[in-house]
Amino acid sequence: MADDAALRVPPAHEIIVVPPPEHDGRHALLQQCIQVRIAVFVTEQGFPLEVEVDEHDPTATHFLLRLLPSLKPIGTIRAHKVENAGSSYYKLARLVVLKEYRHYKFGRNLVLALHDWAKDHARNSGVIDFVKIVCHSQAVRADSAGAVAFYRKFGYEEEGDLFDEDGEPHQKMVARLSLAE
Repeated sequence: MADDAALRVPPAHEIIVVPPPEHDGRHALLQQCIQVRIAVFVTEQGFPLEVEVDEHDPTATHFLLRLLPSLKPIGTIRAHKVENAGSSYYKLARLVVLKEYRHYKFGRNLVLALHDWAKDHARNSGVIDFVKIVCHSQAVRADSAGAVAFYRKFGYEEEGDLFDEDGEPHQKMVARLSLAE
């Protein structure tokens, strides 16, 4: 029993925000994020390599989860702001944690870090009531059956019908996070 409890205690780790595009250290850290995504989305889940890196990577805000003190990258998530006909929202995308570390619930930590960043970013942009975050959750893959339920835990709600993204069914999920907190 004690061994099971020890397995749930997460190893020492940190979540860092990859510096902006003009920063010298960005390239190496962004490459670590992309390598973790390739390990999960391409190698483990079978998505094509050519869809993994897209036009948002160069300018998006990336979060990198890594072990301490080794700095081994084990997870990532990305966000970018979308301006659309007078309204805007933040797009949560590319959330992954290497398989051997998922039982520590690091995905939760990454989502909450992104939420905190989006709230701060929205407040600094003059938004005063809430911030809208949108994600496209894998919907019915055997290895992601709980993805929609995972996002519901953070206040996301399904919006619209299932749709195809990169050859797999996805569900648009939307959260409206209060800035009053």
